[in-house]
Amino acid sequence: MKDSKSFPLVLLILLPHLIFWTLNLSAQDPITEKNIAFIQYPGFADQHSTWNDIGYSASHDKVFVGVTNHRDQIALYEYDVPTEKMTNKGFIAELANLRNFQWQGKIHSKIIEGPKGIIYFSTDGGESREEYLMNNPHGYAGGYFMSWDPAKNELKNLGVGLQYESIKDIDIDLASGLLYGITYPQAHFLVYDPVKNHLRDLGRLASAHVPRVLFTDQWGNCYYVDWRQRLVKYEVHSDELIFARESLPAFPGTPGGHIVTGITAYAKDLDKGMIYLITYGAKIIAFQPEETGIGSWKDLGGVFDLEDTDLWKPYVPNLNIGSNGKLYYIIGGHGNFVKKDKTVMIECDPETGIKKILYEFPSRKS
Repeated sequence: MKDSKSFPLVLLILLPHLIFWTLNLSAQDPITEKNIAFIQYPGFADQHSTWNDIGYSASHDKVFVGVTNHRDQIALYEYDVPTEKMTNKGFIAELANLRNFQWQGKIHSKIIEGPKGIIYFSTDGGESREEYLMNNPHGYAGGYFMSWDPAKNELKNLGVGLQYESIKDIDIDLASGLLYGITYPQAHFLVYDPVKNHLRDLGRLASAHVPRVLFTDQWGNCYYVDWRQRLVKYEVHSDELIFARESLPAFPGTPGGHIVTGITAYAKDLDKGMIYLITYGAKIIAFQPEETGIGSWKDLGGVFDLEDTDLWKPYVPNLNIGSNGKLYYIIGGHGNFVKKDKTVMIECDPETGIKKILYEFPSRKS
């Protein structure tokens, strides 16, 4: 789709609304607020936040988002791209017929499209075991794999991952339909076949501040990071875990807590077979996967060229790639700014490494 005149970018950060951005590639005019829509979530008065829980369905031309009050309600929203309509499809506890002891705090995983247009995600209890127990006298039973059928408006609870563990993120092998998951707080790597209802636990891969992001390549292999920010690959061909010998790039002086947390966002350029990564230490990395083995990567530098603070500080939990091959991301929110009290949208050319702020708005706007 390199010849298309425009393309949509969906960027989600910790805001009480969806940011939907359409950029006209043929236009010479500067990007302004006319290119950006802030879309509210109706029917949820005490909405608090969203996390990684967003996904686009090519089959249905819809965007799905999970929104939580971070206490006892999670709503599933559907944004219809052609009609620009946002709809609250219901609350997870009711849609999945969860009982009181099966409570969930949020959807933390991304929302992904699998075979036949079925949408998958997983659920999460909160930030820590202490939070689970202090706020909930019955403790936390564990996070669930779930599916949503947009054609039938039907949610299915596919079952718990590990007892007492959240499922922080998932991804899918589109060829086999296998779901991959990572748990919290013990970072167990799960492989789940929803057709056969068969779950495997391949063991712990990290510790401390658990990395939140899994991603797959064009062959359906799945990648995560260990506690030293080394890539760990579940290789479909061999049905084995493969560990990189070297850690991903990091700025000198990056704290260990940032190294441990690994990757915060990624975007795929399918034409080039490239996957762009952003680390918790604010590095942009061009990763070239291979069907067997780990593959190779190139360090593209930091997410923003800061002059008065450490380069590893910006936090970027979102990344998209346009049909022009350039990267787009937002910095701001969660107490993190590169311009005082401003949320900024940045364009990065991975070929030249040039980064520029396309748009900025007051953090109060969120």
